Amino acid sequence: MILQRIGVLSGAKVFGALYAGMGLIVGCIFSLIAMVQGAILGAASSELGEMGGVFGMLFGVGAIILFPIFYGVMGFLVGALGAFIYNLVSGFVGGLELTMAEKPGGGALGMGSIPTTMG
Repeated sequence: MILQRIGVLSGAKVFGALYAGMGLIVGCIFSLIAMVQGAILGAASSELGEMGGVFGMLFGVGAIILFPIFYGVMGFLVGALGAFIYNLVSGFVGGLELTMAEKPGGGALGMGSIPTTMG
């Protein structure tokens, strides 16, 4: 079985969703770091601590919201570009050769066979 072509929009959607999930994880890590930094600055001095607390809160919330959006958009663009380039290259060199095997005892998820057509 040879993978000859990848739908550009399909590849973009998959990569966009994967990267958005990674962006959420990275955003949570950055948010945690910002909160810890704000708490440390808050304990250090009153004026600097107040600014640090506000910075930590804003950066933390911003990271959780903006990182998944940014990563998702970048993943969408990279997925579209990657699928487009793959389609160009596979026209010259063939495509990826895939070897598939059915899981013993049923389909790929162990739930029996999955129909390939509707009707």
